[in-house]
Amino acid sequence: MRILGGKWKASILWHLKDEPVRFNDLCRQLGGASKKMVDQRLKEMEEIGLVRRNVLSTRPIAVSYEITEFGRSALCVLEELKEWTEKYGV
Repeated sequence: MRILGGKWKASILWHLKDEPVRFNDLCRQLGGASKKMVDQRLKEMEEIGLVRRNVLSTRPIAVSYEITEFGRSALCVLEELKEWTEKYGV
């Protein structure tokens, strides 16, 4: 829970599961999260090794994030958690 338990971390991983996503697109997909919050969570996740940051352009700055193999392994846990909540209506 220490690794995945922070607010928005699971949602960020879920949005990165299929392909790399640019920062602004990720913020739009997360709706209720501020850019500051998304940035903070991504930095934490990058330090742990769940996601990788890629600089696409320096002028203007553009970055994308992609899930790492370690992050992809966490998706199994999230999927089981999703099934558990659906089964028990939590």
